[in-house]
Amino acid sequence: MREYIPSPSPRVAEQVELYEKSGGREGTTLDGLPVIIVSNQGRKTHAVRKTPLMRVVDGSHYILVASLGGAPTNPLWYHNIKSDPNVKFRDRSKIYHMRVREVTNTNERQRLWSIAVKAFPPYKNYQESTDRMIPLLVAEPTD
Repeated sequence: MREYIPSPSPRVAEQVELYEKSGGREGTTLDGLPVIIVSNQGRKTHAVRKTPLMRVVDGSHYILVASLGGAPTNPLWYHNIKSDPNVKFRDRSKIYHMRVREVTNTNERQRLWSIAVKAFPPYKNYQESTDRMIPLLVAEPTD
């Protein structure tokens, strides 16, 4: 098993710890909306990295929005997943093994973006506040 390195952000590290320690009963929201924990391999450290992300679903697929709050750069987890798209999701008490792909098709992107903004309305403002196109990724079950 690979080493787990907690986030350098105390807020993120504490939320992941609470979420996992409680079996998905606590730490499951951000700004009152549901989150999942995405575990992936760090592209440089090769250690396990865990990130709480907004829970956005499309059937059995999860939509990941690499917004970083509208920052000018993509979040580190995005680069890690692009390097190794095999991830583990914790959605409350359930754990899923998923494979992630970036959405490049315009029609698919528009449809999924609408779902994401409905689930977490600030995404719209994040996109308007940055010059980069915020990446959308889709996680599909592998098991």
